[in-house]
Amino acid sequence: MEKKGVMKKSRTEYSTRNTTVAILARIAAILAGFLTRVVFTHTLSQDYVGINGLFSDILNVLALTELGAGTAITYALYQPVSEGDVEKQKSLIRMFRNIYLAVAAIIFAGGLLVIPFMGILIKNQPQIEHLILIYLLYLVNSVLSYLVVYKKTLIDAHQLSYIGVLYHTLALILQNILQIVILIATRNFILYILAAILCTFLNNMAISRKADQMYPYLKEKDIRKLPLQEKKGIYQNIRAMLMHKLGAVIVNNTDNLLLSSLVGIISNSIYSNYYLIIGSIRQVLNQLFQGIAASVGNLGVEEDRERVKKIFEASFFIGQWVFGMASICIYEVIDVFAGVCFGDNYVFTRDITFVLCLNFYLTGMRQASIVFRESLGIFWCDRYRPLAEAVVNLAASIFLGIRMGTAGVFWGTAVSTVTTSLWLEPYMLYRHCLKSSPAIYFMRYGLYASITFFLWFGVDFLCGITSGSPWVICIERLIIALIVTNLAYLILYYRTKEFQLLKEKGKRILKQI
Repeated sequence: MEKKGVMKKSRTEYSTRNTTVAILARIAAILAGFLTRVVFTHTLSQDYVGINGLFSDILNVLALTELGAGTAITYALYQPVSEGDVEKQKSLIRMFRNIYLAVAAIIFAGGLLVIPFMGILIKNQPQIEHLILIYLLYLVNSVLSYLVVYKKTLIDAHQLSYIGVLYHTLALILQNILQIVILIATRNFILYILAAILCTFLNNMAISRKADQMYPYLKEKDIRKLPLQEKKGIYQNIRAMLMHKLGAVIVNNTDNLLLSSLVGIISNSIYSNYYLIIGSIRQVLNQLFQGIAASVGNLGVEEDRERVKKIFEASFFIGQWVFGMASICIYEVIDVFAGVCFGDNYVFTRDITFVLCLNFYLTGMRQASIVFRESLGIFWCDRYRPLAEAVVNLAASIFLGIRMGTAGVFWGTAVSTVTTSLWLEPYMLYRHCLKSSPAIYFMRYGLYASITFFLWFGVDFLCGITSGSPWVICIERLIIALIVTNLAYLILYYRTKEFQLLKEKGKRILKQI
């Protein structure tokens, strides 16, 4: 049976713990990963850097086979977890396990089918030995990551996602230590990948054992089948999430493929480093929202619509603040930083940096809508939206990439976001869940974006007058961007109801601490 008292903490306490641990863990993992990438770029050629990004994206595309089952099953678990219905949890987890075993097999088979087309995916084939073997090792590592994920989902549904985050972070840090030692001692790329496979396996075993300890009923054999009607509902959500997953993969994980085929592997290698930096910052900031996902699901089960709307608006307010600030900081610092860490031949021109930061901002502004949509089960009603976004993204990125080169590929992503997800996601959330007009949301979006871009222009002017060594310039620009942006936001937003709500919650958390 479930442990008594697991659900006694408030949603705020669960969210605070999950978010705090997740952010700290991600920062630790990112620092270790960044150090590994610096060693990587200084011990291996640009071809290896580009191949690393390309193979990762190929496998992310194949991962759409997951069908979004994780999100659909997690949503299905919120109510039985809230009610303490162990039998229903057992049934859902068994269903989830079977789905993921099939997913692992399909990804492996699909990965093998990619091999004959490797020459098409890579323009100007690099001189790398054992290229197919390297790809197969990436494939094995990807397949291993799916084998026990169903147990982690049960932990997440109990609002204890910080546990999985800690295990994953420890595995990543161990992986980075091993990879740094291997790169310095041997410069052997195959051993570098084998270290990743070993740590993926160890992480799987650790989280599996922890889940069995926390929820002994996972080992029970007497598991009843889910009613046919419930299965139909879950499979419907999975079909909807397949469309969401497909759209997200095409939008977020085809830039490396397009750069490799349209521009060349060198541009791909530069983007891989920028993606490491920008993606790492995005991962940290996304934890602000992923840490509250289970609590939002619980909120939807137990609270009224007005309360859900109030929390969503506060979450959107947080998102526009932190992603607006981060976008400005990245734009002012990343080129100088990349040049110092990786070398001047790994630096993009300013126009490319701008569109990368713009896409970072646009994606960040969506985080509140994404988390609330997934946690509240709004999958089916906007199932065609991600497919439309994917089609626009591919068409625009190819069209603009042929004419503008690297910058055009990234502008295609911006075009697809603005014409689809930017307005359709919140519209569906307000219409199908909050049951109110989204007009106020769009008015706030326009206000928030206008303020951020005005600040962006002002901060860029101030940062332009900095001078000194590259590291001094980095630090000066970061300080200017942080102080000016946050001070302006504080003055402008201090009296808003969203800021006051967050201030009150912050005081409550500090008292508990």
